[in-house]
Amino acid sequence: MVILPWENQTTIVEFVLRGFSSNRQLNIFLFITFFAFYVLIISGNILIVLLVLFSHHLHTPMYFFLVNLSFLEICYTSNIVPKMLLIIIAEQKTISVAGCLAQFYFFGSLAATECLLLTVMSYDRYLAICQPLRYPILMTGPLCVRLAASSWLCSFLLTAITMVLLSTLPFCGPNEIDHFFCDFTPLVHLSCTDTSLTETIAFATSSAVTLVPFLLIAASYSWILVAILRIPSGTGRRKACSTCSSHLTVVAVFYGTLIATYLVPSANSSQLLRKGFSLLYTILTPMFNPIIYSLRNRDIHEALKMCLSKKPAFLLS
Repeated sequence: MVILPWENQTTIVEFVLRGFSSNRQLNIFLFITFFAFYVLIISGNILIVLLVLFSHHLHTPMYFFLVNLSFLEICYTSNIVPKMLLIIIAEQKTISVAGCLAQFYFFGSLAATECLLLTVMSYDRYLAICQPLRYPILMTGPLCVRLAASSWLCSFLLTAITMVLLSTLPFCGPNEIDHFFCDFTPLVHLSCTDTSLTETIAFATSSAVTLVPFLLIAASYSWILVAILRIPSGTGRRKACSTCSSHLTVVAVFYGTLIATYLVPSANSSQLLRKGFSLLYTILTPMFNPIIYSLRNRDIHEALKMCLSKKPAFLLS
């Protein structure tokens, strides 16, 4: 009988997330900073969800998808930041193998869902600008629900393939992960068997939900640009640009951070730099999204003013 090299080794039951630093004062500063960011992310995205739900003039396809995006950012951040805060302040750095795999699964699924939702939102902007007369007929309520549901379902199913393969890998070497959450690359590096199949399938599935949507977004905005340039009046061009500028900014920030994190050659970058890039899409991007969508959005401003101007029920009685 052939005995594989890892069969005589102890199977790991938990991982240790190293986090950022062992300096107590630095950790206190990081905790306060990240906790403040987390509160801003949750409150900002909840505010957008509530404004859209309770403002009837915001019950349009664009804001329906925005609610999905805001809800996603709440789940996405809550999957990573609370554990990260515990690692920083309480030094509870251990996480079970099952817990680590679950964190990776939700991280991967939600990141993929964001890619698909951004694609759907670009398609919505394409129809609104390039086919404005047919837009109400084409982008109906049932279609919006199907597009959003498909984005969530496809992402969770595709990520499940990688998750199943990852869960079958034996972990029997060192159990320290030099990161603040369970990402794919640090996990496969801890496996004591051949991971080439898992890495190949993970690359294929991640490309399907990142590269393909990016190309579709680029195609949509190419047609949008052509349509805008054909508008004769400067006022019309500015109005058309304003309807998609927020979404385009979010796309640029999201894909920019992904490229910076995963396409930077590992030989030329330190792990600390990679952690910094990871913070961009786990904290800064979810925090900026509500700001970007509300900063120059007149509809959001009006909805907020209406909510603030309404007197509480107990004052009217």
